[in-house]
Amino acid sequence: MLRRRLLLFSIFTALLTAGFIASVGEAQPNTVKQIVPGVWFREGDIDKEGHCNNAIIEMSDHLIVVDANFPSGARRVIEDAKKVSSKPIKLVFDTHHHGDHAYGNPVWTKMGAVTLAYQGVADELKRYEPARWSGTAKSRKDVGELGLATAEPPQKTFTKSPHVIEDATRRVEFHFFGWAHTRGDGFVYIPKDKVLCTGDAATNGPYNYTADGNIGNWPSVMAKAQKLDVRYVLPGHGPSGGPEILAGQRQFFIELKSAVEKAAKGGKKLEDLVTMANGNAKSTSVQLPDSVKNWVSAGTLPGQVRDAYNEVMQKKPAGDLPH
Repeated sequence: MLRRRLLLFSIFTALLTAGFIASVGEAQPNTVKQIVPGVWFREGDIDKEGHCNNAIIEMSDHLIVVDANFPSGARRVIEDAKKVSSKPIKLVFDTHHHGDHAYGNPVWTKMGAVTLAYQGVADELKRYEPARWSGTAKSRKDVGELGLATAEPPQKTFTKSPHVIEDATRRVEFHFFGWAHTRGDGFVYIPKDKVLCTGDAATNGPYNYTADGNIGNWPSVMAKAQKLDVRYVLPGHGPSGGPEILAGQRQFFIELKSAVEKAAKGGKKLEDLVTMANGNAKSTSVQLPDSVKNWVSAGTLPGQVRDAYNEVMQKKPAGDLPH
C-alpha cells in the first residue's frame, strides 16, 4: 500500500511540475487539478471552445465523469483521464441538457460508457430537440460531423433523489434539488470528500444563462445545496472553489430579482431597463451590488434582466416563456 501511494505521489508530482495539473486554486482552461485523492477537476475553455468543466471521479475499478461536454470536449476529457488513471470510464453523468454538457453523449456511449441523468434532462431534450441540435450542428464542426439527426438522450435516468452509487472506494450521490438553470439540474456529491459538482446551477463567474431557468426558484435550489457538508465546489463554468460559490450564486439571483421587481413596481417597462438590438439584449440600466460582481458582466446581465423582468411580470418561470 505504501509503495502504491509513493508511486501515485510521484506521478502526481511529475504532472504538476510539467504543468499538466494546476495547483489548487490556480485552475485554468484545459488544465486538470486534483481536488482530493481520486477526484480531479478539468476546467473547460468556454471562451474559445465553448466547453464546460468536467470532474473525474475514481471508483474501485472504474471512473465516473461529470458532464458529457461537446463532442470535442469529450475527447479532450478522455485523453486527460488516461493521464491521471488507468481505469476505464464506465459512467458519464449529464448535469443538464444543454449542448456543452450533453451533446458529447454519443462519443461516450460509442466507447462503452453508460450515460446517466435525472429524468428532467431527458424531458428537456424532448422539449427542445431536434431544433437546438440542428442549429448547433450548423455552427459547430464537432457536432455536425457526428451525422446525427438529434441529441442522444441519457441511457439511464432516475427520479428518486439521491440516486446512489457506492463501492469500497467511495459513495457518490446524484441529487436533484429543483428547477434553477434548467428543469433537470443534477448535482454530484461525494460525502467522504465533501466535494459537490453543480453543473450550471452554480457557476463561478458571469456565465449564468437564464432563458431556460426559474430565476425565482434558483436561490431555493442553492439553499438546498448549501445544506450539504461541502468543502470543494466544482462549478459548471469557471474555476473551482469552496462554499462561497454557492453563497454568491444564490445572492446573485436574489439581488437580480429584487432589483427588477423594484424597477417594475416603480413603473419601469422592459424597454426602460434593457436596450435591444436585432432581437438581442445589448445593455441594461440595472446595476447590482459589488457583493455579486463576480457573476456580473456587460455581456450577460442585459439578458438576465430581460428574463427576470418577463418572469416577474408574467408570473411564470423564464423557461416557460417563449424565447
